Amino acid sequence: MNHTDPDERWLGAVVHGAFFVLLGSSFVRFLSRDQGGARTGWTVALYAFFCLLYVLGHLLAPPPRPGLPPTRRHLLWLGSVTAVWVVLLVLAPSATWCVMPLLFAGLHALPPRIAVPAAAVLTALVVLSEIRVADGPLNPNMVVAPPAVAAVATAVLVHLQRQGARQRVLIEDLVRTRHELAATERRAGVLAERQRLSAEIHDTLAQELSSQRMLLQAAERVWGTDQEAAREHVTAAAEITSRSIAEARRFVHDLAPADLAERSLTQALGELARRASGPGLTVEFRLDGEQGPLPERVAAALLRIAQGALANVREHAAATRAALTLTWLEDQVSLDIADNGRGFEQTAEPEAFRSTTRGHGLPAMRIRARQAGGTLTVESAPGEGTVVSAAVPLVVKEPAL
Repeated sequence: MNHTDPDERWLGAVVHGAFFVLLGSSFVRFLSRDQGGARTGWTVALYAFFCLLYVLGHLLAPPPRPGLPPTRRHLLWLGSVTAVWVVLLVLAPSATWCVMPLLFAGLHALPPRIAVPAAAVLTALVVLSEIRVADGPLNPNMVVAPPAVAAVATAVLVHLQRQGARQRVLIEDLVRTRHELAATERRAGVLAERQRLSAEIHDTLAQELSSQRMLLQAAERVWGTDQEAAREHVTAAAEITSRSIAEARRFVHDLAPADLAERSLTQALGELARRASGPGLTVEFRLDGEQGPLPERVAAALLRIAQGALANVREHAAATRAALTLTWLEDQVSLDIADNGRGFEQTAEPEAFRSTTRGHGLPAMRIRARQAGGTLTVESAPGEGTVVSAAVPLVVKEPAL
Protein backbone atom coordinates (compact mmCIF):
# COMPACT_ATOMS: atom_id res chain seq x y z
CA MET A 1 0.00 0.00 0.00
CA ASN A 2 1.34 3.44 -0.87
CA HIS A 3 1.30 5.73 2.16
CA THR A 4 2.94 8.73 0.42
CA ASP A 5 1.22 12.00 1.19
CA PRO A 6 -0.08 13.66 -2.03
CA ASP A 7 1.21 17.00 -0.76
CA GLU A 8 4.67 15.50 -0.33
CA ARG A 9 4.63 14.22 -3.91
CA TRP A 10 3.54 17.64 -5.17
CA LEU A 11 6.22 19.43 -3.14
CA GLY A 12 8.89 16.99 -4.29
CA ALA A 13 7.92 17.55 -7.92
CA VAL A 14 8.24 21.34 -7.47
CA VAL A 15 11.66 21.02 -5.81
CA HIS A 16 12.96 18.67 -8.51
CA GLY A 17 11.63 20.98 -11.22
CA ALA A 18 13.30 23.97 -9.59
CA PHE A 19 16.61 22.08 -9.41
CA PHE A 20 16.62 21.21 -13.10
CA VAL A 21 15.57 24.74 -14.09
CA LEU A 22 18.35 26.28 -11.98
CA LEU A 23 20.89 23.72 -13.17
CA GLY A 24 19.93 24.33 -16.80
CA SER A 25 20.07 28.10 -16.46
CA SER A 26 23.45 27.98 -14.70
CA PHE A 27 24.82 25.67 -17.39
CA VAL A 28 23.61 28.04 -20.15
CA ARG A 29 25.18 30.98 -18.30
CA PHE A 30 28.45 29.06 -17.98
CA LEU A 31 28.49 28.29 -21.69
CA SER A 32 27.72 31.91 -22.60
CA ARG A 33 30.06 33.66 -20.16
CA ASP A 34 32.51 31.40 -18.39
CA GLN A 35 33.64 28.86 -21.02
CA GLY A 36 36.86 29.08 -22.91
CA GLY A 37 39.24 28.14 -20.14
CA ALA A 38 41.34 25.03 -19.87
CA ARG A 39 38.87 23.47 -17.43
CA THR A 40 35.79 23.86 -19.62
CA GLY A 41 35.61 20.17 -20.48
CA TRP A 42 36.00 19.13 -16.87
CA THR A 43 33.31 21.61 -15.85
CA VAL A 44 30.82 20.31 -18.44
CA ALA A 45 31.52 16.74 -17.29
CA LEU A 46 31.05 17.80 -13.69
CA TYR A 47 27.69 19.39 -14.59
CA ALA A 48 26.60 16.12 -16.15
CA PHE A 49 27.87 14.10 -13.17
CA PHE A 50 26.14 16.47 -10.75
CA CYS A 51 22.82 16.05 -12.58
CA LEU A 52 23.21 12.27 -12.78
CA LEU A 53 24.13 12.03 -9.10
CA TYR A 54 21.07 14.07 -8.13
CA VAL A 55 18.73 11.83 -10.16
CA LEU A 56 20.27 8.56 -8.96
CA GLY A 57 20.16 9.74 -5.36
CA HIS A 58 16.41 10.27 -5.41
CA LEU A 59 15.91 6.91 -7.12
CA LEU A 60 18.35 4.78 -5.06
CA ALA A 61 18.60 6.74 -1.79
CA PRO A 62 15.26 8.50 -1.28
CA PRO A 63 14.73 10.71 1.77
CA PRO A 64 13.19 9.08 4.84
CA ARG A 65 9.53 9.28 5.64
CA PRO A 66 8.57 12.09 8.05
CA GLY A 67 9.46 11.20 11.63
CA LEU A 68 12.08 8.61 10.67
CA PRO A 69 15.86 9.15 10.83
CA PRO A 70 17.74 9.34 7.50
CA THR A 71 19.35 6.18 6.21
CA ARG A 72 23.10 5.86 5.78
CA ARG A 73 22.61 5.63 2.02
CA HIS A 74 20.72 8.93 1.94
CA LEU A 75 23.30 10.66 4.15
CA LEU A 76 26.07 9.39 1.89
CA TRP A 77 24.23 10.71 -1.16
CA LEU A 78 23.58 14.06 0.51
CA GLY A 79 27.25 14.46 1.43
CA SER A 80 28.41 13.39 -2.05
CA VAL A 81 26.09 15.69 -4.00
CA THR A 82 27.01 18.61 -1.72
CA ALA A 83 30.73 17.96 -2.22
CA VAL A 84 30.27 17.84 -6.00
CA TRP A 85 28.34 21.12 -5.86
CA VAL A 86 31.17 22.78 -3.90
CA VAL A 87 33.71 21.71 -6.53
CA LEU A 88 31.36 22.83 -9.31
CA LEU A 89 30.94 26.18 -7.54
CA VAL A 90 34.69 26.70 -7.67
CA LEU A 91 34.83 25.89 -11.36
CA ALA A 92 31.57 27.58 -12.39
CA PRO A 93 30.18 30.27 -10.06
CA SER A 94 27.02 30.14 -12.18
CA ALA A 95 25.98 27.02 -10.20
CA THR A 96 25.44 29.14 -7.09
CA TRP A 97 21.66 28.93 -6.85
CA CYS A 98 21.54 25.16 -7.45
CA VAL A 99 22.10 25.02 -3.71
CA MET A 100 18.44 25.76 -2.98
CA PRO A 101 17.14 22.26 -3.77
CA LEU A 102 20.11 20.84 -1.85
CA LEU A 103 19.23 23.10 1.04
CA PHE A 104 15.69 21.75 1.05
CA ALA A 105 16.94 18.15 0.86
CA GLY A 106 19.25 18.70 3.83
CA LEU A 107 16.62 20.35 5.99
CA HIS A 108 14.06 17.72 5.05
CA ALA A 109 16.27 14.76 5.91
CA LEU A 110 18.42 15.99 8.80
CA PRO A 111 17.38 16.96 12.33
CA PRO A 112 17.31 20.75 12.90
CA ARG A 113 20.43 20.72 15.12
CA ILE A 114 22.41 19.51 12.09
CA ALA A 115 20.38 20.95 9.23
CA VAL A 116 20.55 24.58 10.41
CA PRO A 117 24.39 24.72 10.67
CA ALA A 118 24.65 22.91 7.32
CA ALA A 119 22.34 25.52 5.76
CA ALA A 120 24.50 28.29 7.24
CA VAL A 121 27.66 26.79 5.71
CA LEU A 122 26.04 26.43 2.27
CA THR A 123 24.76 29.99 2.45
CA ALA A 124 28.23 31.26 3.38
CA LEU A 125 29.66 29.48 0.33
CA VAL A 126 27.05 31.17 -1.86
CA VAL A 127 27.97 34.61 -0.46
CA LEU A 128 31.72 33.98 -0.96
CA SER A 129 31.09 32.85 -4.53
CA GLU A 130 29.04 35.98 -5.26
CA ILE A 131 31.77 38.19 -3.81
CA ARG A 132 34.47 36.34 -5.77
CA VAL A 133 32.86 36.94 -9.14
CA ALA A 134 31.57 40.46 -8.44
CA ASP A 135 32.69 43.18 -10.86
CA GLY A 136 33.24 46.67 -9.56
CA PRO A 137 31.94 47.89 -6.18
CA LEU A 138 30.42 45.27 -3.94
CA ASN A 139 26.63 45.09 -4.20
CA PRO A 140 25.19 44.76 -0.66
CA ASN A 141 22.42 42.56 -1.99
CA MET A 142 25.04 39.91 -2.80
CA VAL A 143 25.81 39.67 0.90
CA VAL A 144 22.34 40.23 2.36
CA ALA A 145 20.02 38.43 -0.07
CA PRO A 146 21.37 34.84 0.19
CA PRO A 147 21.29 34.74 4.03
CA ALA A 148 17.83 36.34 4.05
CA VAL A 149 16.44 33.83 1.57
CA ALA A 150 18.14 30.94 3.38
CA ALA A 151 16.84 32.15 6.75
CA VAL A 152 13.26 32.30 5.50
CA ALA A 153 13.52 28.89 3.86
CA THR A 154 15.13 27.41 6.96
CA ALA A 155 12.54 28.88 9.31
CA VAL A 156 9.63 27.69 7.17
CA LEU A 157 10.98 24.18 6.69
CA VAL A 158 11.98 23.72 10.33
CA HIS A 159 8.55 24.95 11.40
CA LEU A 160 6.86 22.50 9.02
CA GLN A 161 9.09 19.71 10.29
CA ARG A 162 8.24 20.40 13.92
CA GLN A 163 4.56 20.84 13.14
CA GLY A 164 4.61 17.51 11.33
CA ALA A 165 6.25 15.90 14.36
CA ARG A 166 3.53 17.29 16.64
CA GLN A 167 0.83 16.05 14.28
CA ARG A 168 2.40 12.59 14.20
CA VAL A 169 2.41 12.50 18.00
CA LEU A 170 -1.24 13.56 18.03
CA ILE A 171 -2.17 10.94 15.45
CA GLU A 172 -0.33 8.26 17.43
CA ASP A 173 -2.23 9.32 20.56
CA LEU A 174 -5.53 9.18 18.67
CA VAL A 175 -4.74 5.75 17.24
CA ARG A 176 -3.68 4.48 20.66
CA THR A 177 -6.82 5.92 22.23
CA ARG A 178 -8.96 4.30 19.54
CA HIS A 179 -7.31 0.94 20.19
CA GLU A 180 -7.79 1.33 23.93
CA LEU A 181 -11.45 2.28 23.39
CA ALA A 182 -11.95 -0.74 21.14
CA ALA A 183 -10.36 -2.98 23.77
CA THR A 184 -12.59 -1.43 26.45
CA GLU A 185 -15.66 -2.00 24.30
CA ARG A 186 -14.64 -5.61 23.74
CA ARG A 187 -14.17 -6.11 27.48
CA ALA A 188 -17.54 -4.47 28.15
CA GLY A 189 -19.12 -6.75 25.57
CA VAL A 190 -17.57 -9.80 27.19
CA LEU A 191 -18.77 -8.71 30.63
CA ALA A 192 -22.26 -7.99 29.30
CA GLU A 193 -22.40 -11.42 27.67
CA ARG A 194 -21.21 -13.06 30.89
CA GLN A 195 -23.87 -11.17 32.81
CA ARG A 196 -26.52 -12.25 30.30
CA LEU A 197 -25.49 -15.88 30.52
CA SER A 198 -25.31 -15.84 34.32
CA ALA A 199 -28.78 -14.31 34.52
CA GLU A 200 -30.15 -16.83 32.03
CA ILE A 201 -28.62 -19.72 33.97
CA HIS A 202 -29.96 -18.37 37.26
CA ASP A 203 -33.47 -17.86 35.92
CA THR A 204 -33.78 -21.12 33.97
CA LEU A 205 -31.26 -23.91 34.26
CA ALA A 206 -30.51 -23.46 37.96
CA GLN A 207 -34.22 -23.54 38.83
CA GLU A 208 -34.90 -26.50 36.59
CA LEU A 209 -31.98 -28.45 38.01
CA SER A 210 -33.21 -27.68 41.53
CA SER A 211 -36.66 -28.96 40.59
CA GLN A 212 -35.18 -32.08 39.05
CA ARG A 213 -33.21 -32.78 42.19
CA MET A 214 -36.29 -32.46 44.39
CA LEU A 215 -38.34 -34.70 42.08
CA LEU A 216 -35.64 -37.36 41.94
CA GLN A 217 -35.19 -37.22 45.70
CA ALA A 218 -38.95 -37.63 46.12
CA ALA A 219 -38.90 -40.58 43.71
CA GLU A 220 -36.08 -42.17 45.67
CA ARG A 221 -38.00 -41.83 48.95
CA VAL A 222 -41.14 -43.58 47.64
CA TRP A 223 -39.49 -46.01 45.21
CA GLY A 224 -39.93 -49.01 47.49
CA THR A 225 -43.44 -48.20 48.71
CA ASP A 226 -45.18 -46.44 45.82
CA GLN A 227 -43.60 -47.11 42.46
CA GLU A 228 -46.42 -45.37 40.59
CA ALA A 229 -45.71 -42.09 42.40
CA ALA A 230 -41.97 -42.58 41.86
CA ARG A 231 -42.50 -43.03 38.12
CA GLU A 232 -44.57 -39.84 38.04
CA HIS A 233 -41.72 -37.95 39.73
CA VAL A 234 -39.18 -39.38 37.25
CA THR A 235 -41.45 -38.50 34.30
CA ALA A 236 -41.79 -34.93 35.59
CA ALA A 237 -38.01 -34.72 35.98
CA ALA A 238 -37.59 -35.93 32.38
CA GLU A 239 -39.97 -33.21 31.15
CA ILE A 240 -37.97 -30.61 33.04
CA THR A 241 -34.82 -31.97 31.41
CA SER A 242 -36.33 -31.50 27.95
CA ARG A 243 -37.31 -27.90 28.76
CA SER A 244 -33.84 -27.21 30.17
CA ILE A 245 -32.19 -28.42 26.98
CA ALA A 246 -34.48 -26.20 24.88
CA GLU A 247 -33.78 -23.20 27.13
CA ALA A 248 -30.02 -23.77 26.97
CA ARG A 249 -30.08 -23.86 23.17
CA ARG A 250 -32.19 -20.73 22.98
CA PHE A 251 -30.23 -18.49 25.33
CA VAL A 252 -26.92 -19.59 23.79
CA HIS A 253 -28.29 -18.17 20.53
CA ASP A 254 -29.79 -15.17 22.37
CA LEU A 255 -33.35 -16.14 21.45
CA ALA A 256 -36.57 -15.65 23.36
CA PRO A 257 -37.33 -18.06 26.22
CA ALA A 258 -38.68 -21.42 25.12
CA ASP A 259 -41.93 -20.74 26.97
CA LEU A 260 -42.55 -17.78 24.63
CA ALA A 261 -41.82 -19.69 21.42
CA GLU A 262 -45.40 -20.90 21.05
CA ARG A 263 -47.16 -19.05 23.88
CA SER A 264 -48.09 -15.52 24.77
CA LEU A 265 -46.66 -13.91 27.91
CA THR A 266 -49.93 -14.57 29.76
CA GLN A 267 -49.88 -18.25 28.86
CA ALA A 268 -46.18 -18.54 29.71
CA LEU A 269 -46.72 -16.98 33.15
CA GLY A 270 -49.64 -19.31 33.78
CA GLU A 271 -47.50 -22.30 32.87
CA LEU A 272 -44.68 -20.99 35.07
CA ALA A 273 -47.06 -20.70 38.04
CA ARG A 274 -48.25 -24.26 37.46
CA ARG A 275 -44.72 -25.64 37.32
CA ALA A 276 -43.56 -23.64 40.35
CA SER A 277 -46.39 -25.00 42.49
CA GLY A 278 -45.54 -28.08 44.47
CA PRO A 279 -45.38 -29.54 47.96
CA GLY A 280 -45.37 -26.67 50.44
CA LEU A 281 -45.81 -23.87 47.85
CA THR A 282 -48.84 -22.86 45.82
CA VAL A 283 -48.38 -20.31 43.05
CA GLU A 284 -51.33 -18.58 41.39
CA PHE A 285 -51.44 -16.46 38.27
CA ARG A 286 -53.87 -13.59 37.64
CA LEU A 287 -54.38 -11.32 34.66
CA ASP A 288 -55.80 -7.83 35.18
CA GLY A 289 -56.86 -5.85 32.12
CA GLU A 290 -57.04 -6.74 28.45
CA GLN A 291 -53.90 -8.30 27.01
CA GLY A 292 -52.37 -6.41 24.09
CA PRO A 293 -49.28 -6.67 21.87
CA LEU A 294 -45.92 -6.54 23.61
CA PRO A 295 -42.38 -6.40 22.16
CA GLU A 296 -40.64 -9.74 22.35
CA ARG A 297 -37.73 -8.44 24.44
CA VAL A 298 -40.13 -6.92 26.98
CA ALA A 299 -42.10 -10.16 27.26
CA ALA A 300 -38.86 -12.11 27.66
CA ALA A 301 -37.62 -9.71 30.36
CA LEU A 302 -40.87 -9.97 32.36
CA LEU A 303 -40.86 -13.76 32.14
CA ARG A 304 -37.25 -13.91 33.31
CA ILE A 305 -38.05 -11.55 36.18
CA ALA A 306 -40.91 -13.81 37.23
CA GLN A 307 -38.64 -16.86 37.07
CA GLY A 308 -35.97 -15.16 39.17
CA ALA A 309 -38.47 -13.90 41.74
CA LEU A 310 -40.04 -17.34 42.12
CA ALA A 311 -36.57 -18.84 42.55
CA ASN A 312 -36.01 -16.47 45.48
CA VAL A 313 -39.43 -17.34 46.91
CA ARG A 314 -38.76 -21.05 46.75
CA GLU A 315 -35.20 -20.91 48.08
CA HIS A 316 -35.22 -18.07 50.61
CA ALA A 317 -38.70 -16.82 51.54
CA ALA A 318 -40.07 -19.95 53.29
CA ALA A 319 -43.44 -19.02 51.77
CA THR A 320 -46.47 -21.26 51.34
CA ARG A 321 -48.31 -19.09 48.81
CA ALA A 322 -47.23 -16.80 45.99
CA ALA A 323 -49.08 -14.93 43.29
CA LEU A 324 -48.10 -13.69 39.84
CA THR A 325 -50.21 -10.74 38.69
CA LEU A 326 -49.86 -9.30 35.18
CA THR A 327 -51.60 -5.93 34.85
CA TRP A 328 -52.27 -4.18 31.54
CA LEU A 329 -52.91 -0.44 31.68
CA GLU A 330 -53.22 2.13 28.91
CA ASP A 331 -49.61 3.25 29.12
CA GLN A 332 -47.75 0.40 30.82
CA VAL A 333 -47.71 -3.26 31.72
CA SER A 334 -46.69 -4.38 35.19
CA LEU A 335 -45.85 -7.70 36.80
CA ASP A 336 -46.14 -8.29 40.55
CA ILE A 337 -44.73 -11.33 42.33
CA ALA A 338 -46.03 -11.48 45.91
CA ASP A 339 -45.41 -14.11 48.60
CA ASN A 340 -46.39 -14.64 52.24
CA GLY A 341 -42.84 -15.54 53.32
CA ARG A 342 -40.57 -14.23 56.04
CA GLY A 343 -39.81 -10.89 54.33
CA PHE A 344 -36.91 -8.63 55.29
CA GLU A 345 -35.98 -5.09 56.26
CA GLN A 346 -36.06 -2.70 53.30
CA THR A 347 -32.93 -0.90 54.51
CA ALA A 348 -30.85 -4.06 54.40
CA GLU A 349 -31.65 -6.60 51.74
CA PRO A 350 -30.54 -10.07 52.77
CA GLU A 351 -27.35 -11.29 51.16
CA ALA A 352 -29.29 -14.19 49.70
CA PHE A 353 -31.48 -11.75 47.77
CA ARG A 354 -28.52 -9.66 46.58
CA SER A 355 -26.32 -12.46 45.27
CA THR A 356 -27.34 -16.06 45.41
CA THR A 357 -25.02 -18.98 44.87
CA ARG A 358 -26.70 -19.60 41.54
CA GLY A 359 -26.98 -16.14 40.12
CA HIS A 360 -27.42 -12.47 40.92
CA GLY A 361 -30.84 -12.29 42.60
CA LEU A 362 -32.52 -8.90 42.65
CA PRO A 363 -29.70 -7.06 40.82
CA ALA A 364 -30.26 -9.31 37.79
CA MET A 365 -34.00 -8.55 37.88
CA ARG A 366 -33.33 -4.80 38.08
CA ILE A 367 -30.98 -5.03 35.09
CA ARG A 368 -33.60 -6.89 33.07
CA ALA A 369 -36.26 -4.30 33.90
CA ARG A 370 -33.94 -1.43 32.99
CA GLN A 371 -32.93 -3.07 29.70
CA ALA A 372 -36.63 -3.40 28.84
CA GLY A 373 -37.06 0.34 29.49
CA GLY A 374 -38.84 -0.06 32.82
CA THR A 375 -38.20 -0.15 36.56
CA LEU A 376 -38.25 -2.73 39.35
CA THR A 377 -39.27 -2.08 42.95
CA VAL A 378 -39.26 -4.29 46.04
CA GLU A 379 -41.58 -3.95 49.04
CA SER A 380 -41.03 -6.12 52.11
CA ALA A 381 -41.15 -6.18 55.90
CA PRO A 382 -40.16 -8.87 58.40
CA GLY A 383 -42.92 -11.44 58.71
CA GLU A 384 -45.11 -9.77 56.08
CA GLY A 385 -43.79 -11.29 52.86
CA THR A 386 -42.31 -9.62 49.80
CA VAL A 387 -43.70 -8.00 46.66
CA VAL A 388 -41.47 -7.58 43.61
CA SER A 389 -42.97 -5.25 40.97
CA ALA A 390 -41.71 -4.65 37.44
CA ALA A 391 -43.32 -1.89 35.37
CA VAL A 392 -42.55 -1.29 31.70
CA PRO A 393 -44.07 1.53 29.60
CA LEU A 394 -45.94 0.31 26.56
CA VAL A 395 -44.16 3.01 24.54
CA VAL A 396 -40.73 1.62 25.34
CA LYS A 397 -37.87 4.07 25.60
CA GLU A 398 -34.27 3.16 24.92
CA PRO A 399 -32.88 1.22 27.86
CA ALA A 400 -30.55 3.09 30.18
CA LEU A 401 -26.94 1.90 30.15
